[in-house]
Amino acid sequence: MSTDAMRGSVTIEEVAAAAGVSRSTVSRVVNGSSAVSPEALESVRRAIGNLNYVPNRAARSLASRQTHAIALIVPEDTTRFFGDPFFAAIVSGINSYLSKSDYVLNLFIANDDPGDKTTSYVRSGAVDGAIVVSHHTSDTFIDRIAAAVPVVYGGRPVRERERDYYVDVDNTRGAHDATVHLIERGHRRLGTIAGPLTMPAGVDRLKGFREALSAWDLDEVAVEDGNFTADGGAEAMRRILARGDTPDAIFVASDLMARGAMGVLAAAGLRVPEDIAVIGFDDSPVAMSVTPHLTTMRQPSFAQGERMASVLLDLLAGRHPKHVTILETELVVRDSV
Repeated sequence: MSTDAMRGSVTIEEVAAAAGVSRSTVSRVVNGSSAVSPEALESVRRAIGNLNYVPNRAARSLASRQTHAIALIVPEDTTRFFGDPFFAAIVSGINSYLSKSDYVLNLFIANDDPGDKTTSYVRSGAVDGAIVVSHHTSDTFIDRIAAAVPVVYGGRPVRERERDYYVDVDNTRGAHDATVHLIERGHRRLGTIAGPLTMPAGVDRLKGFREALSAWDLDEVAVEDGNFTADGGAEAMRRILARGDTPDAIFVASDLMARGAMGVLAAAGLRVPEDIAVIGFDDSPVAMSVTPHLTTMRQPSFAQGERMASVLLDLLAGRHPKHVTILETELVVRDSV
């Protein structure tokens, strides 16, 4: 083997010379074209193996107009992104699926940027497609990205259109089932700490809570927005207690918010579940980090990440995946109810 081959710097011209074919024939083989004779294909493959030739991905990308890069765009601040186990599970699922392909993942946390830098980067041709997770009503820059590359949304899009592709969990049904569980345990004075109503998940979980109360002819005692954060859940719980009309059970639309709420309840001398039952949503590691352990609705976040990556790669390959995929939630009963 030549010194150049050992360094991994063999050129396509050297492969062509060793195989006794033209440069364009080697290029067709490398790029998977079928317009090559069996004899030439075998000669090129033998030369590639003998010379330890590694195709230049950048050159192949220019030729095929593909980058083999995917953008994961999260319109949140870094504190929320790194502090919420939901995002870790989502990213793990996406990365797990992409690891079986030629694609790499680029992460964009776009909260402090109105979208201009992210949008410019995506629209420059630097990525082939995008996955958008945790978007809000105000994130209009996502529309400009969706006009430039194929996009798959994690969760129902804020401005849902027939052409959109998204993978979501059944937030409405999950919240409904969590609330019914509280009611069936004998609770009749229920409140909720909801997610922000600028996000479809926040809207849908509040809807499920209210649908369950309506079916049982019950009135809500309290509804407060906890912004899907532990601090937000704590502040929401303080507002509920300040009214002096404490519910006997509360559905909290995320485990992080439930952790914040349970800390406030403990500081106020209220016992969970003896004085007030608490149920969360996610079944993240947070659920087992609180005392008592949190009853919660499990959402399959890892599987959601895998499915989003699968849908996007299908789109990039010219296949026709389903526009909407809804994953089921599951009640996990522990000690807080």
